[in-house]
Amino acid sequence: MAQTDTQAELAGQILDAAKAHQALLFGEFKLSAGGTSPYYFDGRLLTLSPDGAELVARALLPAVREAGADAIGGPTLGADPMVTAVALLSNQDGGAPVPGFIVRKESKDHGMGRLIEGPLKPHSHVAIVDDACSTAASLYHAIRAVEADGHTVVLVACILDRHQGGGERLAAEGYPFLAILEGDAEGNVTPGLR
Repeated sequence: MAQTDTQAELAGQILDAAKAHQALLFGEFKLSAGGTSPYYFDGRLLTLSPDGAELVARALLPAVREAGADAIGGPTLGADPMVTAVALLSNQDGGAPVPGFIVRKESKDHGMGRLIEGPLKPHSHVAIVDDACSTAASLYHAIRAVEADGHTVVLVACILDRHQGGGERLAAEGYPFLAILEGDAEGNVTPGLR
């Protein structure tokens, strides 16, 4: 996806906000996907802050609309504040509202037993988001859940792509992939929006 000056500015502001909210730390950290990293990113510290949530929503909403998504969702817990922020902004900017949904780690064992929670209409075109992408395991969990439910994934996006194979695999499998920030093995984190 083409990067505009506004997107580049937003990505830079998101990187600054991540550092200011200590959502991005540098050192040696063990990753949930395995291995270690010279930086740690906790997207929730960014997206649960008022300014971080707004910046991320402003960066994602144009891409969600450009992709033709009817709804936005992702794996709980990293995607939850992102989904809410984008859905809220979509209802305030004069465009068509984009409702949100959440994909649970597993179906509930009570009530309706749902894996997907939220007002997702049948056969929707959806954007799947998460705070970070390493191997894309969480993103794939959400993708499989919505595809099994009859929806079409038109965009996959994250705040930080660690470049550990997940983003590349998604793109190779035909999923349009967008990262606001990109990290490398040396610990450099830079604005992305690719």
